[in-house]
Amino acid sequence: MPIKIGDKWSAMVVLCLEQGARRFSELRIPLRAATPKVLTQTLRALERDGMITRTVHAEVPVRVEYELTALGRTLLEPIAAGRRWAEDHMPTLFAARDAHENRTTGKG
Repeated sequence: MPIKIGDKWSAMVVLCLEQGARRFSELRIPLRAATPKVLTQTLRALERDGMITRTVHAEVPVRVEYELTALGRTLLEPIAAGRRWAEDHMPTLFAARDAHENRTTGKG
């Protein structure tokens, strides 16, 4: 796949940028489970694919902000649809997981 939007962190980064530009440290708060290395890799991939912009402000200390592009904003609705689908089907998904675990572990 030429773009990387279906991995664990890309959709979460896009959602974190929905309200506007954020600094790396501001993204780390809601995405604290992601290591700094993983967050950096995700931001670079999204920038490479035109989903976000990275703006370096010539200040002391240097300020770097990430923001969704127009293309990146087009991901918001599909991500929201995926979230709604997961919420709507959560009981069925959990039941399927439990049934699978019971079959494969011999429980039940």
